[in-house]
Amino acid sequence: MLIAHDLGTTGNKASLHHDDGRLIASVTVPYPAHFAAGGIAEQNPVDWWEAVVAATRDLLARTDTAPTAVAGLVVSGQMMGAVLLDANGEPARPAIIWADTRAGAQQRELEAALGAEHAYGILGHRLNPTYSVEKIMWVRDNEPDVWARVRRVCVAKDFIVLRLTGRLATDRSDASGTNAYDQRTGTWSDEVLQAARLERSLFPEVLESTAVAGTLTDAAAAALGLHTGVRVVMGGGDGPIAAVGSGVVAPEDGAYVCLGTSSWISFAADQPLHDPAMRTFTFDNVVPGSFVPTATMQAGGASVQWIAEALSPDPARPETGRLTAEASADVDTEGLYFLPYLLGERSPLWDPDARGAFVGLARHHTRAHLMRAVLEGTAFNLLTCIQAFRASGAAIDRIDAVGGGAQSDVYLSVLADVWGVPVRRRTIVEEANSLGAAVTGAVGLGLAEFSAARALSEVTDEFTPDAGRHAVYAERHARFADAYTALAPWFAGGSR
Repeated sequence: MLIAHDLGTTGNKASLHHDDGRLIASVTVPYPAHFAAGGIAEQNPVDWWEAVVAATRDLLARTDTAPTAVAGLVVSGQMMGAVLLDANGEPARPAIIWADTRAGAQQRELEAALGAEHAYGILGHRLNPTYSVEKIMWVRDNEPDVWARVRRVCVAKDFIVLRLTGRLATDRSDASGTNAYDQRTGTWSDEVLQAARLERSLFPEVLESTAVAGTLTDAAAAALGLHTGVRVVMGGGDGPIAAVGSGVVAPEDGAYVCLGTSSWISFAADQPLHDPAMRTFTFDNVVPGSFVPTATMQAGGASVQWIAEALSPDPARPETGRLTAEASADVDTEGLYFLPYLLGERSPLWDPDARGAFVGLARHHTRAHLMRAVLEGTAFNLLTCIQAFRASGAAIDRIDAVGGGAQSDVYLSVLADVWGVPVRRRTIVEEANSLGAAVTGAVGLGLAEFSAARALSEVTDEFTPDAGRHAVYAERHARFADAYTALAPWFAGGSR
């Protein structure tokens, strides 16, 4: 059997799989995140490790699985963060996660040295405060006492692999999400690192996602309740891993949307896809030799979670399902729009100063209107991303949905009507990342091919767009975009 761990923003979802990738059981262990004014978003890496330990032991206990039955372990994780390690491999400070936007000055420093378009050609990504290198530079520039203790840097899943095996490494998919990786050569970019004034020795070796990083150390095996013969496959970043879990392993498999805390649309490709306007970006794939063009918004599911918490009697128990049901198709927002920029924005705006806003709010609007406007706002934002892909030559005629938001009929209907393409739900939605990790692990252990992912998650429901509503939404999308354009200068003024 295989155990897969997916380190999300709100918790670690762990799953037990047969050696061909089929799901046996899953469990989620939550952990906190610290969000604060000024773009702060941090987590304690030790919380990730403790969640991995607790989830592994829980899986073994609830399925009555003998430790000797587990042959391999693989990890997926949130991307684009910065874990800074001291000489003992311990965190020198809390991890700065993907949602953190403090490093605007560091982005500008890199742009001045490299040029935005030249950097995009190297990296397949824009320079932006949400990426790892800018975050690392921020610590160097603002926390000299911490920086004096930093010896190595990595991202979330790499820290767990280090704890599991004693080996610090990363894979191509996560490396490509750091703003330090030359996608043309498959190595760390000396040009970017020179501009960032960072030593290459800070960064880990880069392996294929399917590489076996090592076996469990004595300490890790004892903590997890496993044996030291368990092989640990490197794994990858949650975006490319989710593609595999969605059955998207080759260009002919179409596109998918992940409706998690952040939300993204992606597909598999043989080459990086560069948008002339730099609205989208490309990760290296966990499938060797391929790529995943992607457009990620910062607060997709996070916007839905926020409004559910705000409208529920007990914010600790948000009534997301009931509120979403109230926002069904017969609810017209009647001129109400929501800009879903609670954490700034990546695709398509690349504006860390952007903020959330209800626009057009009137006395007669109810909580159903508010909820519907949030669902539509995230859909409008992702539609702009779809349009950017099409402008770059990508054909998107259907989209499969995974992630927690994919459980909602109302939400998938909104997406289909706004986008004008069928949206399909798959049998595995919340476990798509851990399924993709399990398949990656099975490939790494020589037990399966990536093509097996197609049969492990099937389409169960299809939501077809209503032509009339789509025509109305096309007009509303333009007004949604106008609202951001009008407010952008005000957002740039900050809290003044």
